[in-house]
Amino acid sequence: MMNWNRTAPLMAGEDGLPPKARVWAMLSLAIGVGMASLDTAIANTALPAIASELHATPAASVWIVNVYQLAMVATLLPFSALGEIAGYRRVFIAGMFLFTLASLACALAWSLPSLVVARLFQGVGASAMMSVNTALLRVLYPKHLQGRAFGHNSLVVAVAFAIGPTAASLILATASWPWLFAINVPLGVAGFFVASRMLPATSLSGHVLDARTALYNVGAFGLLILLFGDAAHHAPLSTLLPELVAVVIFFILLLRRQSGHQAPMFPIDLFRRPLFFLSSMTAICTFAAQGLAFVSLPFYFEVTLGRSPIETGFLMTPWAVLVAVMAPVAGRLSDCYSPGVLGGIGLAALATGLLTLIWIPASPTVFDICWRMALCGIGFGFFQAPNLKAIMGSAPPQRSGGASGVVATSRLVGQATGAALVAYCFTVSASLGTTYALCLAAGFAALASIASFSRLVVAQPAAHT
Repeated sequence: MMNWNRTAPLMAGEDGLPPKARVWAMLSLAIGVGMASLDTAIANTALPAIASELHATPAASVWIVNVYQLAMVATLLPFSALGEIAGYRRVFIAGMFLFTLASLACALAWSLPSLVVARLFQGVGASAMMSVNTALLRVLYPKHLQGRAFGHNSLVVAVAFAIGPTAASLILATASWPWLFAINVPLGVAGFFVASRMLPATSLSGHVLDARTALYNVGAFGLLILLFGDAAHHAPLSTLLPELVAVVIFFILLLRRQSGHQAPMFPIDLFRRPLFFLSSMTAICTFAAQGLAFVSLPFYFEVTLGRSPIETGFLMTPWAVLVAVMAPVAGRLSDCYSPGVLGGIGLAALATGLLTLIWIPASPTVFDICWRMALCGIGFGFFQAPNLKAIMGSAPPQRSGGASGVVATSRLVGQATGAALVAYCFTVSASLGTTYALCLAAGFAALASIASFSRLVVAQPAAHT
């Protein structure tokens, strides 16, 4: 039996938490990460229904999705830095509280502006949880089991994305759209209760959060995602050019402000480590490939092949299901084998799967599509957990917060890049846009595979330095 009346938080030793306490702590992380991931997939699927009921135009309603992603990317690194200063546990619990409260606000929203504001705070809460999630995993598990821990984490994210569209369809078939967000409230309350009692306290860095650096970071990454979104929606050059200039200025200010800092918010110190840099580039390229495929393939299935939205959802499912199946397998293997080899092989399989989708027959059967999507899912699933372990393992323990922030930032920046490139591909050619997008996706996957194999010739720095 766990001591639920304990007032002081648990403390983790060198071997993490005891097994029973670890299960409860992992459950709280899974609830938080699952909700944050599920809400992205649910909102995308339900956007037309929400826009219709709120009498919003399609262009305006896109902000329901965009503001959530923008808030996450803009605040991930500040929250990861805050985790090193105030404790990962506090940041995660505060994020879960805010996310749950914002979910209730989303469910009670009466107009598009009120829903967008609630989604903004929901994105900030999700960012706080995601920014320190992998840092907490590193604390919960002993070193020889961390690959398994990252595999479980990848499984939660994969399952959330896999069931998101189906869950949204089922909820909308039986209830109105506010229930899409109201369902988070009981889950969030339960997760908050468990996290408050079972997540361990961690050592603090002793640094002070630099508000100006945080502001520069929000400006740099927030405007970067805004730039990607505007480019994807064909904004005029008069809009895109000032945004690009502002992004460059904010990044220059951020780098100058962080120069010489022992624990920079934008982790320049970690990027100087070849293994960390290559693992981060592997992640960005891989998620760009995923973004290109996931945004372009529905157009191919529905417009070119004439499939219904429900059929399209089922045709996309093999990718997500195989990611979920492979994630724990790859996690266990990463405890025994090099992440460079595992990631390189998996990403080569992903690139191969994407190429087979390019060369698909003119009138493909369901089997023709599904085995190709499954191959992509196997390759993608084989990459995630080993790459997470490589990123976290190449950072010193005291910089786990910065490394954890890079994990989530790499994923979102890669996905945003992929989505923007899809829009460009369809601008070049409406009929061949999907083919061009899949070619780019295969190219990104191949680059990611090369980057992963390159880690075999890079010496890993000592974790305690």
